[in-house]
Amino acid sequence: MHTTFAQTTPSWLGNSFKNTSYVFQEYRAEHEEILRHKWLESEKLGYDIGMECARLDWIARHRSKWRQAYRDRSNRFSAHEKSPRLTR
Repeated sequence: MHTTFAQTTPSWLGNSFKNTSYVFQEYRAEHEEILRHKWLESEKLGYDIGMECARLDWIARHRSKWRQAYRDRSNRFSAHEKSPRLTR
């Protein structure tokens, strides 16, 4: 069974924090990548490798490149956002 990030998010984190924190957004995206990695590797091996094994393997094999690509993509999008105008 695939666990979604919403199911693993602590309830004490309010929606405002979840929706606005860059660090939390990055963590959320990384967690989704680890879940995807867990599924793919488990399918290849024919058994569930477990979350800890998947996390350690993903960090060793993919994290640095993924993080750079994620931050480059985020910077590209934020650079194109226009600042809100004040209307009188």
